[in-house]
Amino acid sequence: MKKLFLIAFFAAVFIPLNAQIQWRNDRTGIYPEKGLLKKWEKAPELLWHFDGLGEGHSSAAIDANKIYITGMTGDIGYLYVFDLNGKLLHKKKYGKEWNTSYNGSRGTITINYGKLYIYSGVGDLICMNQNTFDILWRKNITTDFGGKNIRWGVNESPLIIDEKVILSVGGKEHNIVALNKNNGSLIWSSAGKGDLSSYCSPLYIANQQVPQIVTTMASHIVGIEAATGKVLWAHHYKNNREIHPNTPVYDGKDMVLITNGYDKGSVMLRLVNGGRSVEKVWKNDDIKSKHGGIVKIGNYAYMGGDDRTGRYWHCVDWNTGEVKWKDNSISVGVVIADGDGMLYCYSERGEMALVKATSEKFDLVSKFMITLGTDQHWAHPVIYKGVLYVRHGDTLMAYKIK
Repeated sequence: MKKLFLIAFFAAVFIPLNAQIQWRNDRTGIYPEKGLLKKWEKAPELLWHFDGLGEGHSSAAIDANKIYITGMTGDIGYLYVFDLNGKLLHKKKYGKEWNTSYNGSRGTITINYGKLYIYSGVGDLICMNQNTFDILWRKNITTDFGGKNIRWGVNESPLIIDEKVILSVGGKEHNIVALNKNNGSLIWSSAGKGDLSSYCSPLYIANQQVPQIVTTMASHIVGIEAATGKVLWAHHYKNNREIHPNTPVYDGKDMVLITNGYDKGSVMLRLVNGGRSVEKVWKNDDIKSKHGGIVKIGNYAYMGGDDRTGRYWHCVDWNTGEVKWKDNSISVGVVIADGDGMLYCYSERGEMALVKATSEKFDLVSKFMITLGTDQHWAHPVIYKGVLYVRHGDTLMAYKIK
């Protein structure tokens, strides 16, 4: 009996921390929780809210029942840590933040084996101890790598692969870099195509013959060998603003969808030759999501954005690019999904809508207004243990959805 107790004790103590808590759950925007409410009679119960985050657009990152989020006061960025009841546990200054236009924190924190990785709008990548909040190391894209900031401040949620932190710094020599996640030292540097960065948080594709990082820079979608930084392929994809905020979406086999909200629309690429090159499958200039993300459910992709006639939510056939429906019942914005195929559409006007994911129509089930908070409705919501976390500028809200 004692032996069994010891086995159980050590198993509980030494279960590894989550390998990576990151942007849009696993960058897909799909949160696997099931059994959530299928309809809201009114607004879901507001469990708590916190006013005082300062300016910012970053989303919550949640690990081991603690919530991590960033905000800016004055021109200084702060890390905020809450428990699940909304109690503020810690507030930690991490340095200068972006205060030039659409002010505030941007990239969502990445959490990896006891460390927090914060990328500020002024180009600082900060590694912080998750327990003590000591800053372990800091690198800057300009002073350390010859990169350049961009019009609205760099915005990227750091991607971690094994011991490497991947960052698009946008320099001519150092274009995309891999840093040692423990000390910030340079592991490899890729010249890429020499483009500036473009607000895109990169995607890791592990199951090709050549594991790779796929991201969109100012003028190209690129595939970079994860082990070495070698450019495997590049697809020209420059829009009139050089803005590409949406993380690419991968189907787990060979197809990658990229979209932006400007004149280049959406393009589907197929990885061929073990991931060493790509071919274009389809292109549709009438599907344009600026920064609200895409979710893929079954054979369809769902997103909100512009087309030639207006602003709509779209359902798109994954394989052909055919638009199955478009709808403007609510304003466009951010989309995530749960494990039961329900879409959570958070509009730029503050509408939060629950929508069934179906290719037949925009099946709006329920909606309510986000009335607390400040500035733009741009932060991507998060689902964790039956609660929907919504950040609107200065305010973080927790809604019971189970």
